[in-house]
Amino acid sequence: MKRGLLSIIALTALLVSSSAWAALSLDMQALLEKYRKEADVKSFSAEDGKKFFATKRMHSKGEERSCATCHTSDPRQKGKTVVGKVIEPMAQSANKERFTDPKKVEKWFKRNCEWVLERECTPKEKGDFILYMTSI
Repeated sequence: MKRGLLSIIALTALLVSSSAWAALSLDMQALLEKYRKEADVKSFSAEDGKKFFATKRMHSKGEERSCATCHTSDPRQKGKTVVGKVIEPMAQSANKERFTDPKKVEKWFKRNCEWVLERECTPKEKGDFILYMTSI
């Protein structure tokens, strides 16, 4: 079992940016592999993650929302929630704690995807997003 997981992780490592991959814990590498299988893709795209992060969407409440609404257009900078609470940078290069705990990652995807998209994020969106945030 352990050998099989290591083989999967090694294969996935070849499919994503080596510097971004190296920055991720084994737990996060396994989570990305789970997303890759669920999305049925060979790899994720940092460029797609960047577009996903920046795309403005019209919310049913008539507000335009994107990830950058709270996290700023530069994910290496601190952001603010709509009520003014400071949010530490999203980019792992500026916040080493980002993307180190799969349970937290899932919690925040669920909450923030609902707020921005009014639905859960797809596994492909999650993988692309994480790859972008770990590559900048």
